[in-house]
Amino acid sequence: MTQSYRQHYLVAAALFGLYGVQVCPFLDSLSLGALLIPIMLSFAIIGLGRYLLDGQISNTELKKQVKRQFILDMGLFLFTGLALAAYFRLLHQSPLESGLKVIIGMAIFGFFIACDQALLKERKIAEQLADAGEHITPDCNPYPLTHKFSHFACACAIAVIGVVFMVINKDLHWLQQVGEDLPLATAQRYILTEVSFVVAVIMVYVLRIIFAYANNLKMFITMEQSALAAVAQGDLEAEVPVSSNDEFGLMALHTNKTIAALAERSRELSITRDASILGLASLAETRDNETGGHILRTQNYVKALALELRKNPKYREQLDDDTIELLYKSAPLHDIGKVGIPDNILLKPGKLSDEEFEVMKGHPQIGADALEVAERQLGSNSFLRIAKEISLSHHEKWDGSGYPAGLSGEDIPVSGRLMALADVYDALISARVYKPAFSHEKAKSIILEGSAKHFDPDIIQAFIDCESEFVRIADEFSDNKTQAA
Repeated sequence: MTQSYRQHYLVAAALFGLYGVQVCPFLDSLSLGALLIPIMLSFAIIGLGRYLLDGQISNTELKKQVKRQFILDMGLFLFTGLALAAYFRLLHQSPLESGLKVIIGMAIFGFFIACDQALLKERKIAEQLADAGEHITPDCNPYPLTHKFSHFACACAIAVIGVVFMVINKDLHWLQQVGEDLPLATAQRYILTEVSFVVAVIMVYVLRIIFAYANNLKMFITMEQSALAAVAQGDLEAEVPVSSNDEFGLMALHTNKTIAALAERSRELSITRDASILGLASLAETRDNETGGHILRTQNYVKALALELRKNPKYREQLDDDTIELLYKSAPLHDIGKVGIPDNILLKPGKLSDEEFEVMKGHPQIGADALEVAERQLGSNSFLRIAKEISLSHHEKWDGSGYPAGLSGEDIPVSGRLMALADVYDALISARVYKPAFSHEKAKSIILEGSAKHFDPDIIQAFIDCESEFVRIADEFSDNKTQAA
């Protein structure tokens, strides 16, 4: 910003010297030194004042800095314009009209430079807050953007009309002096050149302000769009930097409040969903010989397998963080269909007969049907879809010998393939009335024998790569520890 205002002052000092010659006969009559030395000193004083007072702007409240930046720059130019007019009046007895033109000229340069520096300050504040993740608190009724733009347009129109009027007035005075000594075509060309020069300078400043204003608006709109796009993708932690004390600041503030409300609502729904899952899983548990530790272990096995499997490029996009979290949450419902199996079969301590086993094989479909009823009532969502997949397909086998549909290979959903290995592994390492608990090594050897038969070879490899995590999970959620808890 320092570099920007110094460049502004150097350009303005040069242009102001030309401005004076173009609009004021008195200044035009001064020698080059008598004109330029006080102008250069005046701009040096403005620069010194800016340097000394700039720190005070940075120490004020952020939302007030843009306004104070404009007031500082505009005030410095107005004060210096008054001082310069007084200097020419006292030292060279300049007419009051000349002093007024000096003040108007300095006010015009001050206005454009103040607008530019205020917009630059606004952008720097926005970038600073965005980088720091901080916000300002905008006023409830800030100065409207529409008023800012309309007032700027009016000021530009007045500046153009006023300066052109002064140029023409000066040229008329000049024509009276030269009389008929100057050809009309030459006089016309001279006047048009002066007017064109003055209008061109003003238009360059106007366009600079318009482009700076447009860039700031684009920045604020982009911040808003980026946050809303993130929310649309499910990121409820997104925020819009509240960095301007205007309508965009209020929009950002209300957008953040809306996102926060959505996040809170989502959290409440997530808690409700998790409570429902645990309630349903506990209901199934009360009708089964399996323990609560089985539910905790299998859902953690599924998560560990999924995290390892996504290292395989084939599954990288399919197993994103949200999907893995849904697999973890849904896994406890894999045997929910057992609530529909008669007690004499479900709780039988010995081996099931062929007829009894056929009844038992119906529990995946029973669970899927129950979840489908919920899906029809509540509408389809990713959680119900995955829960239904797991319930229906976790007894399918890679070679097609599983049940209930006899699916094979990649026709089996990846959720069912992950659950199949997790469920079998836990059954192997857990004690049952009909068998003792197997060691990890024995369970592992049985699992490996089932590669490309019972289990997906890719998931077998994931199991091998994360088997230490399986051992840790089995120990952390062992039946003795879960019962004690």
